[in-house]
This record gives sequence, structure tokens and C-alpha cells, in this order.
Amino acid sequence: MDPTQDRAGWPAADERAAIAQRLAGLASGLTTEAMARIAGAHPWFADLNAEHRSWITVVARAGIDGFVTWFAAGGQGTPGAVFDAAPRALTRRITLDQTVDLVLTTIETVEEAIDGLPTDEQLPLRIGILRYSREVAFAAARVYARAAEIRGAWDARMEAMVVDAIIRGDADDSVISRASALGWVSPSPGVAVVIGPAPDDPGASVEAIRAAAGQSSLDLLAAQQGDRLVLVLGTATDDNEELVRLVAGFVDNFGAGPVVVGPIVAGLVEAGRSARSALSGLRAVRGWPGAPRPVSAERLLPERALAGDGHARRALAVELYQPLLAAGGDLVETLTAYVTNSGSIEATARELFVHANTVRYRLRRVHEVTGYSPTDARDAYALHLALTLGRLHD
Repeated sequence: MDPTQDRAGWPAADERAAIAQRLAGLASGLTTEAMARIAGAHPWFADLNAEHRSWITVVARAGIDGFVTWFAAGGQGTPGAVFDAAPRALTRRITLDQTVDLVLTTIETVEEAIDGLPTDEQLPLRIGILRYSREVAFAAARVYARAAEIRGAWDARMEAMVVDAIIRGDADDSVISRASALGWVSPSPGVAVVIGPAPDDPGASVEAIRAAAGQSSLDLLAAQQGDRLVLVLGTATDDNEELVRLVAGFVDNFGAGPVVVGPIVAGLVEAGRSARSALSGLRAVRGWPGAPRPVSAERLLPERALAGDGHARRALAVELYQPLLAAGGDLVETLTAYVTNSGSIEATARELFVHANTVRYRLRRVHEVTGYSPTDARDAYALHLALTLGRLHD
């Protein structure tokens, strides 16, 4: 082994010190040259404010000084300390790609300066700069990984707070502001709450749901609440059944059990109403053993009404019964006779002293007015209950 080198292949300590001293004398000029190159080669630098540009300069100078010190110490020390010179907040303004630009440009500047040093000093310096740049690269990756983890944890906490406020019906302008910070951009109307059992791995499931929701152009806020997984979806559609079909695309990411989709409402401030309906549906869905998964809370109105949900009772009375009354044409009378006669058109016609086709026409009108078909067993059940609740409401 060359007696002028140590066991790691570095020059002897006194030789390293002499080389480092010569390089240190160039540090100020190298920093200026590196910043000029960064400004000329990378347009993002001009978009920074004066404070952030000054911190970039500090990091570049710290990197050059750090290399001189590290080389003089024979590779001892922590090259990643170069990033300690700038505040952690800088990682929110400077991306990892931009940091790579900064490191590469600074290293290239130092490498060109090495060409001007004595020939016997160039090789150890070039080997040193390769080792140093590798350590700096790993350090940059660690800095941004930690920042991402911190931001991710903070985002998850804030997302849980937003979802909790919606469930409690406390959504206000501050909740909208927090949701916007999380990337919520969905226009109003078009917000619905989906509630179902939490899966074994909520984190992985939420990420899978987020990917599927993005493919369906749905905004998403999600949080686990006890044994439930709650989704707040932003959608451009105002069709509940269409939204249910979209949710069916990722419903397998919930745990085992029913999943209920609340009604679409106008904006996050109104999302508490959708959450209330979804929670009510989740409590009442056991009353319908054959309920699809997912199921709209609107399709669970009969079970919800029987379970004591006053909003569901009013919905059946006001949204089904009242429109039938307003439509006239003996629709209420015909529907009453139809359900009383167990869905027999002929028996209904005889009771009302009308032709069977008249009954069929009126039943079609009921479907047009309410969206519920008397000839469908499930819809007929809801309409029968609406007749009773409507009369009680009147």
C-alpha cells in the first residue's frame, strides 16, 4: 500500500489537510459560480422569493464547506448535515427534483474547480466527491421521506377531523378550508357519505379506494371511526343510483357487512344530512336481508321509518304521498285499492268500477310521480308505508 495513503485509500492526513486548505480558499467563489449556474439552468429558481433563494445559497455553501471538512477528516462525519443549514419548511417549497438539481449543479461546479488543482491532488478529490455526493443524495432522500411521512400523518389527522365534523353535523367554513388543504376540489352540488364496516387493513383499503375513486372522477375524504369506515365522496352526478354503481366498483375494500350510500347533497356544509341518512340506513339495513351491497339509504326508507327515523317517515309522507295527492287523478285511491287487493289489477278495477287498463295507466302515473313502481314488490312495500304515514302526517 502507498505509505502516503491510509487504510481507506485516502491520502495521508497532512496531505489531505493541505489539499482541503487550497479547496477551502475557493469555496466562496465556487458558491457564487454554483448559484449563477443554478439561476441560469433551472427556471424554478427565479420563481422563488428572496428568502428561499438565500436559503438555497446557504445550502450550496454548506455543501461545499461540508465537503472540504469531510475530505480533510478522511471521510469521517455526516455529509447529510448539509441540509441542517436550512429550515425544514424549505422542503415544502423546494421539491425533491429541485434539490437534485441543486446538488448536481453544485457538484459539477466543484468538479470543474478540481481540474485547476495540481494533477496529483485531482484523483483523491474526484474519488472523494463521488463518495460525498452519494452520501448527500441518500441524505436528501431521507429528508424528503421524513417530511412526506410527517405531512402524511398530519394530513391523515386533519382528514379524520374533517370527516368527524361531517358525521357530527358540524361542518362549517373552517371544515371546507381544511378539506381544500387536503385537495378537495369537487364543486357543489355533489357530496355523499358512504359508511360501512372497517376492513382489517384500513390504510391499504383507503389507498385502493382513493385510486378507484380517482378513476371515477370522485373526490374522496376517508377516515376510520371505530369499527366503521366513513367515506365522503365528491361527485358531479346528482343521480343516487349512478353513485351507488360507482361505489360498487370499490365496495370490496370495506369489511364484511352492509355498506350504505347516503343521499347526494349540495356541498360539504350539507354533508351531515347525507351522513345522518347513511348511519340510519346502516342501523336499519338488517330489516332487509336481501339488501344489495352497497345500498342507497333512500332505498331503506321503509326500514328506517320503522326503526324510528323521523326524517325517513317525513320523506315517505312528503316525498311520496304528498306528490300523489297533488297529482290528483285518483292516484291515491287507486294505489290504496291496489295494495289492499294484494296487487291484483282485476280486483282493483272491480272495486273502483273502472276498466283494468285505467288501473294500469294510473299505476304507471304513480311510478312517474314518485319514481316507485307499484308492480315491484320492494317499491310497493315503500308506497304502502307511505300511504299510511302520509295519512298520519296529514
